[in-house]
Amino acid sequence: MGRVIAVANQKGGVGKTTTAINLAASLAAAEVNTLLVDCDPQSNASSGMGLRKDPERISTYHLLMGAASAEEALQLCELEQLWLIPSHKNLLGANLELVDAERREFRLRDALAPLRERFEFIVLDCPPALDLLTLNALVAADGVLIPMQAEYFALEGVSELLDTVDRIRVALNPGLGIEGVVITMFDERTNLAQQVAAELKRHFGERLYTTTIPRNIRLAEAPSHGKPALLYDVRSRGAESYIRLAKELLDRYVQAQGGAEAGPVEAA
Repeated sequence: MGRVIAVANQKGGVGKTTTAINLAASLAAAEVNTLLVDCDPQSNASSGMGLRKDPERISTYHLLMGAASAEEALQLCELEQLWLIPSHKNLLGANLELVDAERREFRLRDALAPLRERFEFIVLDCPPALDLLTLNALVAADGVLIPMQAEYFALEGVSELLDTVDRIRVALNPGLGIEGVVITMFDERTNLAQQVAAELKRHFGERLYTTTIPRNIRLAEAPSHGKPALLYDVRSRGAESYIRLAKELLDRYVQAQGGAEAGPVEAA
């Protein structure tokens, strides 16, 4: 049974989509069958993986509306063991269209259920809002990965997300946990970043990943070329950081599973 990870933070501009794309790509490069699901109407994860906008393409909107199966929506990516379910701007309307729908919070969970045996990891890129789309992702997920910048306002926004996770765990998804917290856009040269990182460590403890993601030009350029960083420039600091993050995540997963072996994380 594959593990579903929602990459979520209602604060925009924290590297959420960058994390979803590059974590999924790094897991696939480790020879782990991985699915990236774009749950954001902005479709940045889709374009960042090289898919041009196509209104005829089956997307997460069709999954939530029950108009198509997840199997029909799969798109194979450049990396051999990475697949994508793309998004479309129509997803904006889903928040309204699903208001009175039956099992509205479980639509994504139900749609992805048939694929959980096929993929070891399913990574969900959530929109920067605590709306019905993010709610669907959190109900479908086993864990939430929270990208955060090392800035003083970081904890303020995350407290609301953690409250939401607690409410979902009680009402809709008892198995939902915090996969971890990863510091993004990190500049280790500044005292501020070091101080905030130390504060995040005190607050989150073992849930804070040791790996940090630096500010990196090549990482920022990669989406405009429709590639994850490890295909655009595998030797860049950004690509190397996400490869390390994937290794750390896999190591934690193996420990939680009781020590079963996982493949090495290396560039394809």
